[in-house]
Amino acid sequence: MLVPLRLAAHRAFVSRLRLSSRSLSTHSIDKFEPILHDFTAELEQHQPKFSVPADGIRIASQPSEFYSMLLDIIRNAEKRIFLSSLYIGSSETELISVLMNRLAEKQSLQLHIVLDLNRSTRPGSPSTATALLPLLRAFPDRVRVSLFRSSSLRGIMAKIVPPRFNEGWGTWHAKIYGADDELIISGANLNKEYFTNRRDRYLRFTAQARLSDYCFDFLQKISTLSYRLLPAVDGMPHNSNPHSYRREGYDVVWSESETRPHHITEKVHQALTAFQASHRREKEDIAPATSNVLLFPIIQAGQFRIREEEKFFQLLFGHLKKAAMRARPLMDLTSGYFSLYHPYQRLILGTPQIGVRIVAASPKANGFFGSKGISGRIPEGYTYLEQKFMHSVRRMAGLFASLALGSTNVELREWEKEGWTYHAKGLWLSPSANSSPVLTLFGSTNLNSRSADIDTELSFAMVLPSYHATEDDNDPVAALRGKLAREVADIRTDAKEWKGDQRKVRWTTKILVYLVGNKL
Repeated sequence: MLVPLRLAAHRAFVSRLRLSSRSLSTHSIDKFEPILHDFTAELEQHQPKFSVPADGIRIASQPSEFYSMLLDIIRNAEKRIFLSSLYIGSSETELISVLMNRLAEKQSLQLHIVLDLNRSTRPGSPSTATALLPLLRAFPDRVRVSLFRSSSLRGIMAKIVPPRFNEGWGTWHAKIYGADDELIISGANLNKEYFTNRRDRYLRFTAQARLSDYCFDFLQKISTLSYRLLPAVDGMPHNSNPHSYRREGYDVVWSESETRPHHITEKVHQALTAFQASHRREKEDIAPATSNVLLFPIIQAGQFRIREEEKFFQLLFGHLKKAAMRARPLMDLTSGYFSLYHPYQRLILGTPQIGVRIVAASPKANGFFGSKGISGRIPEGYTYLEQKFMHSVRRMAGLFASLALGSTNVELREWEKEGWTYHAKGLWLSPSANSSPVLTLFGSTNLNSRSADIDTELSFAMVLPSYHATEDDNDPVAALRGKLAREVADIRTDAKEWKGDQRKVRWTTKILVYLVGNKL
């Protein structure tokens, strides 16, 4: 009798799912609204919050749009420009020229740049540091370039690890591009391929003083614990500090006299913790309008014991477990470097109440495809990690079936477009398969073990009221939900059936993945 009972229960479960997915029902939205409300109320207790007009947010879909937006905010800057990226491409002469021209036009304009030290000072000609020297020489009092360095790589390892591999101990990874009260949040770096044929996400926020101040203050805070890039001057020592050094044409100066650069872990932890706490206490002067959405900045810096992204996921899935089965929520998740952090894997696999659609880069769309040496193994390494993940998915599918819970709740597809690479990351959450997103996570995080444990990331969770049920251009929130839905659809247009289980992974690649602890 047990098997027929399970079969009947399974058929009833599938029937309920089909019924709920035929059309968007107001009832399913209403069911989800209390879950979203409770999650948001609890998130407010842990993270800073900004109320942002929905009609002041633009979502771009093409790298060329991102580049145009970037140049636009720079050309119109009056008081400040602040840029944070992993690096700036050494061939970006137009970007440097636009910055140079605007600084010449506006005598009071200040430029602040924060980059990763290791990536920006790689040996070879030219490097990012070399490319920025004309700006520093032309405007020494108005341009500040800070280079953040992971404190994990030190001692003998710092001396013997080749420059191409020292990023394996952590990078500065936040991608923030702002001017005055204009802001672009992305996962893209400032390099030609990110402006032409490397797919990412790009959200522009217009006339947002508090949000821009937060991002600017965040960069200012990290600059105090970073090196400073300065042009080398003949006959003058770079700095009396023993941790500063000179390379051809420039100095890398450590100015924090009380702390060695390899011993900043506790200071970074205290600085970022206090920074988030101060902005969490900050309140808006006026009540948010019904046409506003909520934005929560989330810092993840595992090596500095800052794990806000993990808490966000735990909180979100804790509330999603309460979701009604007949209004099954849908989560779309993507990463160009898909090796989903194991705690996130457990949350997804342990929450059959939601459907999860994942898009990852195919090997050909991986930025390391065709690289020479060990880095050429990276796409194959990600295939191996995807195989391991899908093995867990299938194992859980068998358990679901044995418990009459239906089939797997997870789908994996791979993004591939001729001549393009894939770098988009984040998630979108919808109340049902036929409704538009009410939550999205965007920014620098790749949602993998590397982002969780060793890189320093800044991302944002945007929550949109779900009672704006239908896409309506006259309703700013509903219109924004529609734009998010189209963003997902656009990404999935080039997502094909995952074929990773058909690809051979060499045993030497498996050993490499094991040695780096899944942190490719």
